Amino acid sequence: MLHITMIGCGAIGLGVLELLEQDPHLLVERVIVPPGSEEAIGQRLARRSSPPQVVTALPEDARPDLLLECAGHQALEEHVLPALEKGIACLIVSVGALSQPGLVERLEAAAERGNTRIELLPGAIGGIDALSAARVGGLDSVDYTGRKPPRAWKNTPGEQACDLEHISEATVIFQGSAREAARLYPRNANVAATLSLAGIGLDRTRVTLIADPHSEENVHQFQARGAFGGFELNLRGRPLAANPKTSALTVYSIIRALGNHAHGISI
Repeated sequence: MLHITMIGCGAIGLGVLELLEQDPHLLVERVIVPPGSEEAIGQRLARRSSPPQVVTALPEDARPDLLLECAGHQALEEHVLPALEKGIACLIVSVGALSQPGLVERLEAAAERGNTRIELLPGAIGGIDALSAARVGGLDSVDYTGRKPPRAWKNTPGEQACDLEHISEATVIFQGSAREAARLYPRNANVAATLSLAGIGLDRTRVTLIADPHSEENVHQFQARGAFGGFELNLRGRPLAANPKTSALTVYSIIRALGNHAHGISI
C-alpha cells in the first residue's frame, strides 16, 4: 500500500479522496490544511470510512511514500521544499507556480539534496508526452488558447478586461507569454505553465485566454510545430461542480499518477 500525505483539501482534494476510496493500494493518511481550518475540515472528513489525520504541517518524524500538493502556489514554499530536503518524493498540481523566477531551480536543488524527485502532473491537459518528446528533436512554436465560461474568470484580472457579468460573445481577456499568464491568472493558467515546461519555455509559449458566455466547458487548445512535424490538440473539459476554475480531468490526472506509483504497470 502507498501511504500519501496530501496538501490541501478544497474541491480538488475532496475529489481525490472520494475516488481513492475505491483503490485499496492507495491511502491518504494525512491532510495538511491552513492553520485555523483543521476543525472544520476534520468534521467534513470524519464521515469517511478511513478519515485522514488533519494537520497544519508535516510532522517532523513523518515519512510518507508521496507528498501530493493540490493546495495552490504558497504550498510549494511552505511544504514541498522542506519535504524534498527530507527525501520525500512530491507530486505537484499547481504547476503555474513554477513561473515564479528561480522556483524551478530551488525545487530541483532541494530534490537533489534529498536524493528524491518531483513529478509535475499534466492536470487538465493531454498530449504532454508527445510535446516533451517533440522537444528532443527541437520545437519551433507552441501556442495555447484557454476558453472558459465567464464565471471561471471571476476574481481575476479578467474582470478589468471586460464586464464578465454581461458579455454576449467570446471575449479575449489576455494575450501574451505563458509566464505572464501564470503570474496574472495563477488559478487558471496551470495548463499554460505545464505546456511551457514540457515544450519551449514560459517566455516563448504564446497564450490566449478567452471568456466565452456560450461555453459551459473549459476548452484547452494548443498547436506545436517543430522538427518532428506538427500536431494540434483540442480538449473540452467539464469543470468541477465545486470549482468552475478547475477541470474535472485534473482530479482524474492525480488518480492516474498515484495509480502509476502503486500498481505493477504504469501508462
